[in-house]
Amino acid sequence: MNNAELAAYLRVIVIVERRLAAPRSVVEIVHAALQGGATAFQLRNKGDTARELLEVAHELRPLTRDMGALLFINDRLDVAMAAGADGVHLGPDDMPVEAARAAAPREFLIGRSTDDPAIARDAVLAGASYIGCGTVFATTTKTDAGDVIGLEGLRLVTQAVEVPVVGIGGITPGRAASVIAAGAAGVAVVGAIMQASDPAAVVRSMLGSLRA
Repeated sequence: MNNAELAAYLRVIVIVERRLAAPRSVVEIVHAALQGGATAFQLRNKGDTARELLEVAHELRPLTRDMGALLFINDRLDVAMAAGADGVHLGPDDMPVEAARAAAPREFLIGRSTDDPAIARDAVLAGASYIGCGTVFATTTKTDAGDVIGLEGLRLVTQAVEVPVVGIGGITPGRAASVIAAGAAGVAVVGAIMQASDPAAVVRSMLGSLRA
């Protein structure tokens, strides 16, 4: 998959987090988001064991495959590969991108989180397929999200690499267009979709704002 094709899939990434979806199941939220047009999902479920994460991934994989959407697993390359996911998303404390690239199939997608342009460049050289960059706006859905970098911080990362960059942190339909204007290929959304009474409508609104 080339950068342009991947960027199209990553226009809106839905970050799947069970504690934010409760009392609904993540399967229910993902199904609704797919109906709204979402084409990429990252299963995060912080606190889950590898076994629990794999069980949820096995539930989500048929849904995403049937709808032609990508499924990433957060942090865990082993779970991602065991579940037949499309890729893994790695943070600064996870295994190095270079090691993941060496272990994974050639077509396997690897995301890397960073708000540092130099680290982003190194990650791409090591084999990262895309960069997740934030925190763009203040957020309460991730306690270790780090400092807010704003749109200018995001812009610096997008200018540093040629692979798609996805903005994350406090993204709402009203803010999404400004993230794209800063050079990002797409947005990653957590609370705005996981906690929505109508996830499909939020996804449609988000996509609509990006096409405007």
